[in-house]
Amino acid sequence: MAAARSVSSASRSRGASIWPWLGLAVIIVIIDQFTKTLILGYYKLGDATYVTSFFNVVRAHNTGAAFSFLADHSGWQRWLFTAIGVGAAVFIVWMLKSHAGQKLFSFSMACILGGAIGNVVDRMMHGYVVDFLSFHAGNWYFPAFNAADSAITLGAICLIVDEIRRVRRGK
Repeated sequence: MAAARSVSSASRSRGASIWPWLGLAVIIVIIDQFTKTLILGYYKLGDATYVTSFFNVVRAHNTGAAFSFLADHSGWQRWLFTAIGVGAAVFIVWMLKSHAGQKLFSFSMACILGGAIGNVVDRMMHGYVVDFLSFHAGNWYFPAFNAADSAITLGAICLIVDEIRRVRRGK
């Protein structure tokens, strides 16, 4: 009976600890989709608003992956990147279940999860990802990106920091 109780409470604590991270991912998806809805509602493709000497709000469509990788292909990449996003989401949820108590790691995974789902939603709804943040210096323009891409980048940076910290603790 005591063993059954400890297994049950361990299962509950593992299950309960994943919810804040899934909640963070949902918040990221909501922010991402809300901002993209605003851009789709107020901008035509190619429209831009000057904000500062190094930043514009634009409406761009990316049928490829990061930095428009494979964007010039016939459309098959939509389904490839959607499948990769769904597969990544499943893997990340599994990782969160396994490591929910590791705060920086789980924060990283939740950011990447929210960003991946946000971009998968775009691919399923529109066939492309809506990008709208454009940074530039002179005639050099960084590829436009969105809130989902920002969350993925933040998650990747935090994941690297977490790994560096883990390796240093192991020495």
